Amino acid sequence: MLSVDKTGLIVVDVQGKLARLVHDSDTLISNCAKLIQGATALKLPILLLEQNPDKLGGTVAELKAHLDNVPALTKCTFNACDSDEFLHTAKTMAVDTWLICGIEAHICVYQTARGLLDSGFNVELVGDCVSSRTLSNMQLGINRAKACGAEVTGLEMCLYELVKDCQSPEFKQILTLIR
Repeated sequence: MLSVDKTGLIVVDVQGKLARLVHDSDTLISNCAKLIQGATALKLPILLLEQNPDKLGGTVAELKAHLDNVPALTKCTFNACDSDEFLHTAKTMAVDTWLICGIEAHICVYQTARGLLDSGFNVELVGDCVSSRTLSNMQLGINRAKACGAEVTGLEMCLYELVKDCQSPEFKQILTLIR
């Protein structure tokens, strides 16, 4: 079970034109925004990744609006764990499980999940918060990550697992996001 004191969120490369080209992009962006808002309400650590933003553009405005105090970690490697800055930052946080959302599921999301697993972290891909340009590549990325040891969760599932109790002070915020 996920725990708010041991879980963080990594937002992978939801940026530029590519964010609009992935399978079901409107739903992906909407779900990622809800996940970020839920993680913020629950006070989870959040890491924001941008792949070569000079070429691909920055994080889309719909997500950036909810990431005011989260600086983007720039990378050129597909596996964020190959970036010393990212891996150092991830290791300095009191997190043993990372939720991952973003694009593309079969490239940067998969390779980063694999790198985190190899570094001793638990990983849960938020299945309705990842995508690729094609549905088949999205499914391939999720399946490969699962085969390497990642778990798969969903937006509602992980937020309710983290909030745990309808009497929790954060419950109404989470409920508003889901409805």
